[in-house]
Amino acid sequence: MSADTPLGTYPALYLVLECERPMAGSARIALREVKRVVIGRGECRAITPDGAGGLRVSVPDPWMSIDHAELACSLGEWTVRDAGSRNGVIADGVRVVHAALCDGAVLEIGHTCFVFVAREPEDAAAAPALAGVRTHHPALSAALTALVKLAPSRIGVMLSGPTGSGKEVVARAIHAASGRRGPFVALNCAALPGGLIEAELFGHHKGAFTGASEHAPGVIRASDGGTLFLDEIAELSPAAQASLLRVLETSEVRPIGAAHPVPVDLRVVTATHEHLPGRVADGRFRADLLARLAGYTVELPPLRERRIDLGDICAALLARLAPPGRPAATFTRRALRALLVHDWPHNVRELAKALETALVLSDGVIDVVHLPPEIGAALDGPAPGVLGPQETEQRDELVALLRKHRGNVTAVARALGKATMQIRRWIEKYGLDLADYR
Repeated sequence: MSADTPLGTYPALYLVLECERPMAGSARIALREVKRVVIGRGECRAITPDGAGGLRVSVPDPWMSIDHAELACSLGEWTVRDAGSRNGVIADGVRVVHAALCDGAVLEIGHTCFVFVAREPEDAAAAPALAGVRTHHPALSAALTALVKLAPSRIGVMLSGPTGSGKEVVARAIHAASGRRGPFVALNCAALPGGLIEAELFGHHKGAFTGASEHAPGVIRASDGGTLFLDEIAELSPAAQASLLRVLETSEVRPIGAAHPVPVDLRVVTATHEHLPGRVADGRFRADLLARLAGYTVELPPLRERRIDLGDICAALLARLAPPGRPAATFTRRALRALLVHDWPHNVRELAKALETALVLSDGVIDVVHLPPEIGAALDGPAPGVLGPQETEQRDELVALLRKHRGNVTAVARALGKATMQIRRWIEKYGLDLADYR
């Protein structure tokens, strides 16, 4: 543990993805009290003590040497060393013989990718299973652990996070763990014109308004005894907000055109990518409704902050998307690197679409050419010649941030919303030396 490592935090190494066995998923290797890790080929995936305070990580990767790489900690600093392998060690896209490891460093050893995390909470571990939702991300893991306990209750859960980050997947998992007898019913509040949202929510009687040619129960009654998932809840009109609040307070819904309310057994899970407290402050969302809906709030991080989960997410997606009767898919080394380098601006939804297309285009071995061009673009080498205006602007911004953060690559990556690996590639591209900023 480094001298500047906060108390209660320890380093960890994540085995993220194996090219030949992507269905194997991710694995966490805690490095508390560990000073040496040897990584090499074995008959099966295994993590075993070596009897001298170290660990041996074995992976059934034919591209690994028996003793391929060594990670070691000296005076609180971790390094990686090529242990005389046949295929070399790549750290953050660069082949190395011996190199220091920074937080978030990506290691390619054989055809397997690892991520080194310098500081993790002492109790970090994968959350209990929530209908197949799994993460190693510390904050999200803690939230999912709480959701396992909350699922059987009627406490409102609000899922916040960027578009495509898997909010509906988590909502369905909450319902599956709830034990409620009724169905899971979802409504995207942004997908309907304002005048139709109330009719969709609360239902209507025949003749209640123009076009109401028959009775409709509405999604609230349709989810009676189950779970109602309201996506993009920020898009509810003021009138719909007031009506929904009354339903939550009384456990009764009154369809449009009806004379009397109907009792409902309601459990609501909501989702938004908006900052609802800000909408409350400017009068666009009711504070009392927010208090009712957000009994427990979960922030789903973007995929670029969950690279350690990439193996588990890919395994789940490949299992769901693989064409029937096809052998299990594998990845080339460059395709695997592209998945780790890409920033995933559209999150898990973008990854799912990319893998679905790649499974169809490939013969079972997914290469960069089977992935969308924007995913493979980060693998392009430095452009020759004089820098253009856009590159000059990018280099100047990078230099300014390196000065501000004294060469801390992780802090620069956080400020730009980019992966640490991408920042290191830019540093190499523009010929910068981190020592000049420390």
